[in-house]
Amino acid sequence: MNAFDLSRLRPRIPSPLEPVEDERFTRRGLTLSLKREDLIHPDLPGNKWRKLALNLEAAAGRPVLTFGGAYSNHLRAVAAAGRLLGFPTVGIVRGDELAGRPLNPSLARCAADGMRLVFVDRATYRAKNDPATRAMLLERAPAGAYVVPEGGSNALAVQGCVELGRELAGRADTVAVACGTGGTLAGLAAGLSPGPGAPPAGGGGRALGVPVLKGGFLGGEVRALQDAAFGGPRGDWALDERFHCGGYARVPPALDAFARDFEARHGLAIERLYVAKMLLGLTTLAEEGAFPAGTRLVAVVTGAPDTPRQDGGAQPAVSSR
Repeated sequence: MNAFDLSRLRPRIPSPLEPVEDERFTRRGLTLSLKREDLIHPDLPGNKWRKLALNLEAAAGRPVLTFGGAYSNHLRAVAAAGRLLGFPTVGIVRGDELAGRPLNPSLARCAADGMRLVFVDRATYRAKNDPATRAMLLERAPAGAYVVPEGGSNALAVQGCVELGRELAGRADTVAVACGTGGTLAGLAAGLSPGPGAPPAGGGGRALGVPVLKGGFLGGEVRALQDAAFGGPRGDWALDERFHCGGYARVPPALDAFARDFEARHGLAIERLYVAKMLLGLTTLAEEGAFPAGTRLVAVVTGAPDTPRQDGGAQPAVSSR
């Protein structure tokens, strides 16, 4: 069986769609359901599976080099895929100051899964798409390595996320998803649409992106990803930039309190860096009256809270530049 045959991992596709009763929505005549992407696979959950599947098929068992920060879910997913499918992985990690420190739980998991961690200074990391810098970084990987971008978002990732939208087409009017690099939103919107470039009146659902980073750059990234994946815009989508809560990895007390309340209401553990911000945004919009009565809302649960593995794993393979 080929290394890139993901079917042997038995993903739970389509992922479950679970209705929840929440008076903040029901009193306004809205329905809320959770698209449980976190249940697709224990090591490759949610949008990580969707974004990696076609990329891993393209890599066809070759080594994979990719990029991320010290707490990158994407790095962990690529490392897990390498362990499960038997190909080498290299992670270029932002911040050379981390090389001399003990690995945090996220990077330790990557290393235990066999990923070689290469720490680079922030200037080099910012220049990672420069051809000369990219060539230098590829020297740290085995020959013939396949490159997956930061966050996993490229044309293949967007095409992989189209299926998420197709699973919800006709079952939702607005689908909310947390956004880091924009790939999931770009594919989701395309899958919800009844046809290329169809307007909202065409009967498709609308995709709502909730960025978890501040900066206001994501709209251009989503448009560029759709251009690369489809040759032009697809579907109906929008962004609400208000719910980053101070920026990536920022979890202020008010956000944590909101997540704890949601957990108590619905018995579901909520991941804080992405999912909690998306749920906060969707709930706030509902309370603001942004959706007409009768709207079917879906919240995409793109991942679960971290639960470190207890199986030990390999000795960390760490290097710096």
